Formats: sequence, structure tokens, C-alpha cells
Amino acid sequence: MLSLTSSRTGDALASRIPAVLRTALGRHWEFTANGPLIEIRHPRRGSPYKPPRRPSTWQELLDKLETGFADTGTRRDSCLPLRCGRETELTISAVQALDPLLKDGKPGTYRSGYLPQPVVRFTGERDVSGLLKDGYLTSFVNISRVQPIEHLDEYGALLDGWLTVLSQLGFHTRHLDIYGTLSPWRRRQVEGITLRFRHLELTLGDIVLLWNTDRPDRLAVDLGTGLERLAWARTQQHWPDLIYGRFAQKAPPATLDAVRTATLLLGHGIAPAARGAGGITRRVIGSIDPDAVRLGVSALVRHAYAYWSLFGTLPAPWPEVARAIEDEARL
Repeated sequence: MLSLTSSRTGDALASRIPAVLRTALGRHWEFTANGPLIEIRHPRRGSPYKPPRRPSTWQELLDKLETGFADTGTRRDSCLPLRCGRETELTISAVQALDPLLKDGKPGTYRSGYLPQPVVRFTGERDVSGLLKDGYLTSFVNISRVQPIEHLDEYGALLDGWLTVLSQLGFHTRHLDIYGTLSPWRRRQVEGITLRFRHLELTLGDIVLLWNTDRPDRLAVDLGTGLERLAWARTQQHWPDLIYGRFAQKAPPATLDAVRTATLLLGHGIAPAARGAGGITRRVIGSIDPDAVRLGVSALVRHAYAYWSLFGTLPAPWPEVARAIEDEARL
């Protein structure tokens, strides 16, 4: 087990990561370093990528992910509640499952293992008109492996296991690379080192080595991507068609995104309110264009509700969700 002072932890871990990854990934990868910057690529990169002939359904993709993680010895854990109740009003990342370990320095976690975690964020990249760019959503599923570790070798093994999962999904290592900086960062009581992975030119997610500043022996790994982004890279479909299906051209993108997110929030019982989590629901519904949904939102809600139900039972039935959106939006 690592036992280092807080001031030395980051530099000590950073210096060991290249050797750990070389051992874990094997000789079939090229390592390039420039100061703290690192890039890991396949030597036979550049061959054409061929998407699958038939895109998987969301359920099929989830089944493949669960099987892939299970084959690496990683069990699926239950999702965190959507209402986080700690430093954020809502759950914004599966890494929050590690809060007791990383923020409090305690030995336990809320969850550990593979989590397909629904989250809500307002940080997606936008174009000059303020619309979310392709690849970004206000609500999405954070596919994560969150796990405490005792030895740095486990960090390398987790990344190697993730590449195996991606391979089982149809991604070839020739089209994948890992890049980032080994310079540690700090946010309050948590420090970390982040490396990202991408498929062709699309960044899919990251693997983050984390530790508690006051208890640097409390180490963990957060490996994450977005389910929707993963499917986008795999199929190379038109983004709106992938996410909204037959509704992609039936309403403005902002309205489609808002109904999708409101369905998740209301489905979890987070009703519109003046502040708090309910204030987020009110803000989301407020971005719906009433002219685009004059005939109601039932069909859109059923579509989104079926998707969110893949990750757990929603307490509120879909008709109640649709009614709440329509009442709040005053359609």
C-alpha cells in the first residue's frame, strides 16, 4: 500500500504511471512523452474504421457492457439516487460514489464497480447560437468503473480491462489512444491525475487516479464515458437520430433535450419548485418551446421514459410526468 505525505503524493504517482501502464498494456503500444504530457498509441494506427452493420439497441449495448465488465471481474452496482444531497443538488457523475473515501478520508464508498449512472449537467459545449453541440446532452448516462485501490498496478489493470471491454464492443485498439498530462490537480480535499481516451478523433472519456489530500493512502480510480457518446462513436450515426429516433426532426433540439431531461427529473419525483433540485426541473421545463409541442408531450415523454427505465424503476408513471411538464409549461 502507498504511504506518502500529501505534498509528495502527486509527483511520486505521476513518475510511476508510465512504467505501470507499459507493464499493464504490453509492448504493443507506443509511448510518447513531452514533459508532463503523455500519449499512448497503437503502432498500426490509421486503418479505416467500419461501424457495425446493425446498430445495437440501448439494451443490447448495456448487456454487452455488463458482460464485458463481468469478464474483467467487475460487478455491476446499483445507481446512485439522482438527488445527490451533498455538494450538488443532483448527481452529476458516478465518481460521487467515492465521496466518503475521497472527501472524508473514510475507508468506505457509496458504490463500487460498474455503474451505468444517469446524471444531469449543464456544462455541455455549445455553439455560437447557444445550442448544445453534437455529442453533448443535459442528461446522459455516465458509464463508469469507480473503485478504491491499494496499489498503483491496479490502476494499470483497470485501464487494460477497459480496453478489453471496448474491444468486445467492436472498437479496435488501432483506433484508440490515451493522452493527457501527468501534472496533478487539486479540488478542495481531492487530488488527481487525469488521462483521456479517444476513438479516432472523438474523445470518449477519461481515467482518473484520485486520492484524499489528508489521507493520500486513500486511492481510487474513476474510469468513465458517456453511454450515448460511446454509441455515437461505435455507430457513427447522425447524433439527433441516435438520441431522439423518430422525433429528431419533430421539435427544436433544445426542446427535445429539455423533455428528455425533465422526464428523468420528474420520473424520479423531483417536481418543479422555486429552488433546490426542483428549481433545476423548473429551469429545464422553462426551456421547452410551447409552439413546438402544442399537441402535448406524451409521445416524447414515453420515448424518454422507456430509455431512463433501462437504468432502474422510475417512481412516477409516465402519464404523470407528461402532465407535470404540460402543466408547468402551460401548453
